[in-house]
Parts: sequence; C-alpha cells; structure tokens
Amino acid sequence: MRTSEHPVFENLPAELRSRVERETRLLAIPAGQRVFQPGQVCSGLPLVLSGTIRVQMTGCSGHEIVLYRVAGGEVCALSIGCLIAGRGYRAEAIAESDTSVALMPPRLFDDLLAASAEFRRIVMTAYGERLDTLMLVVEEVAFRRMDERLSGWLEERSGQGPLAITHQQLAVELGTAREVVSRLLKDFERQGRVQLFRGKIEILS
Repeated sequence: MRTSEHPVFENLPAELRSRVERETRLLAIPAGQRVFQPGQVCSGLPLVLSGTIRVQMTGCSGHEIVLYRVAGGEVCALSIGCLIAGRGYRAEAIAESDTSVALMPPRLFDDLLAASAEFRRIVMTAYGERLDTLMLVVEEVAFRRMDERLSGWLEERSGQGPLAITHQQLAVELGTAREVVSRLLKDFERQGRVQLFRGKIEILS
C-alpha cells in the first residue's frame, strides 16, 4: 500500500498527494515495540497502513487501561491532539502485531489542514469519533460496576471459542487490578459461566 492511498488522503489534489509521497516516512514496527510514550514530543502523525497499535495509559496506582486501538486505514487521535496543541503525549502506544506506519511530519500536517478542506474534514471526523470512544471508556470506568463490565466484555466475545488472554491482559483492557479480574472470573467459574485455563478463558454461558 502506498502512503498516499491511506483513506485520510482521499480526494487530495495530485500535487499534494505527490508531496505526501515525498515527505512521509514509512516505518516497519515489530509486534511489541513501543510507538510513543508519555512525555514524548509528537514527531508527526502516524498513519497505520497495516497491523494494529494499542494506545493505553498507566495511572498513579500502576494500573493500566486500554484507551483505543488504531488499525489499518485509521488515524491516531491522540497524535492529532498533540500536533494541534503542540504538547507531548500523555499515554503510550504499543504495536500489537507487525505494523506498517506512514509518519507524516508536523509541517506537512499543518499545511494539509490549511490547504485541503476535505483532509481537514476527514481528520476532524476521525478525531471526533475517537473522542466519543474515549467518553464511553470514561463512562464505563466511572459508572459501571466491575463485575458488570467484565460480564459485558465476555458477552461481546461469546461464540468465538476459548479466548487466549491472561488475567493481567484482561485487567489492562478493563483498567483494573489483576487480582480483581481473577476474583471475578473465579466467581463466574463457580456460577458455570466460564471455564478457566492457563492463559485462556472459555465462555460457557
């Protein structure tokens, strides 16, 4: 996939697409590698061409929570905010799989925002949609009991067969401690709702 074929460049004039090809850098990021970290200055807008990046935050307690994921053809909203505000990241991003990224430099990002109404619309739409996702995360964490959240997470994945996920990974997904997840899963197992294995969870009902 060429850099200019990313959906964010849809309907750009030929001269701007040519500039995109010249000035963006293609990066191959192996699974498990950190893409950015808290406090780091934003070096550009990472556009995911293939693979998946997980964006997460670690609280003062040491607990982690997944904010969102960026898949192929999507844009990292946190990077948009950092570029517009001119400040560093407040979360970290990690490649969940081998990922191909086109890194758009800040100056090109600013120029495209000014020159193309269509580019500006696509970027702001992506930013707004991701903000909605983050608001749902806040609502879940602030207003729903953890057993309800865990139950809902499992229900969304019922029928997929055994889930290859550890209690620690699930705790990060839900923004809580591993001990809390383990205790609730044991309760669910006693209720006949799940069966637990090392590194796997089978949903029974």
